[in-house]
Amino acid sequence: MTLKEIYEVFIQAGVRADLRGPKQVQKYLFEKKKEYKNLDPASRKFFDKECLKNPYADSRILHGDPKKPVKRILVGIDINVGELLLADQLAQKGEGFDLVLSHHPVGVALAGLYDVMSLQTDLLVDQGIKENIARDLMSKRIGEVARSVHSSNHGRAVDAARLLNIPLMCCHTPADNHVARYLQKLVNTKKPKTLKVLLGLLMKEPEYQYAAECKAGPQIVIGKATDKAGRILVDMTGGTEGSRDVFARLSQLGVQTLLGMHYSQGHFQRIKAEHISVVNAGHIASDNLGMNLILDRLAKKGKFEIVACSGFRRVER
Repeated sequence: MTLKEIYEVFIQAGVRADLRGPKQVQKYLFEKKKEYKNLDPASRKFFDKECLKNPYADSRILHGDPKKPVKRILVGIDINVGELLLADQLAQKGEGFDLVLSHHPVGVALAGLYDVMSLQTDLLVDQGIKENIARDLMSKRIGEVARSVHSSNHGRAVDAARLLNIPLMCCHTPADNHVARYLQKLVNTKKPKTLKVLLGLLMKEPEYQYAAECKAGPQIVIGKATDKAGRILVDMTGGTEGSRDVFARLSQLGVQTLLGMHYSQGHFQRIKAEHISVVNAGHIASDNLGMNLILDRLAKKGKFEIVACSGFRRVER
């Protein structure tokens, strides 16, 4: 398969796993096309046209010929200059790669991270929050993230890839969609009665077992093992942490447990005040699960040699 074909598999798989459903994704793409159409010619020059067909601004081909055949891939949770130098060193030893694949976004994909957070707005509406309220709550948080990433030096890794002539791609929300759907289906099917049972379900997955061995496994961060799990909301996708002001409304709607991958101190305090239990599955472990699930999708399309680095461990299902 070529670089472009792999990219397209990731985006298509991300849409299929998207908790919003295909109609909501198509609505997002329609709005982007409408936005582009309404721009003046000067503004169109700087519009990211890739978002007219790819609903995930944090997943992009960052460097490389789209027509390049790919057989050997170096995969990491984070790919920065160091990992690209590692790839170059291995190439000098005759162990080169056709593609370096990062989970977390860099370059233009990091700069566009805030754009995928509209996904969270739709998921809040699905939970029962009124659309105008969900959009208001999320717009404040999206603004925070947009301002934060705007000041970052996005291009370091991409510049390194260009200078070393190493194809580079990142796959963020499509992979996060996979872990979110996988775990939501798991809890909906198994219906764990307590936080301890929920924790036990996670610990059956190889990614969480490995994380536990490294002292970064799933843990109950709010609540006790014997507490009832009740209605569980899997909070695993949508770019990054959402609004701190949403938890009171989720509590009122009957959510008793959040299953997420990371929560800042500010979010932690707000959740605790609403008496919602939290099971933190673990950030890197959950990213591993999502990447493994989407790589399983890719493996059905072609044969690849996957070499793991930067916190990633390949597990096939």
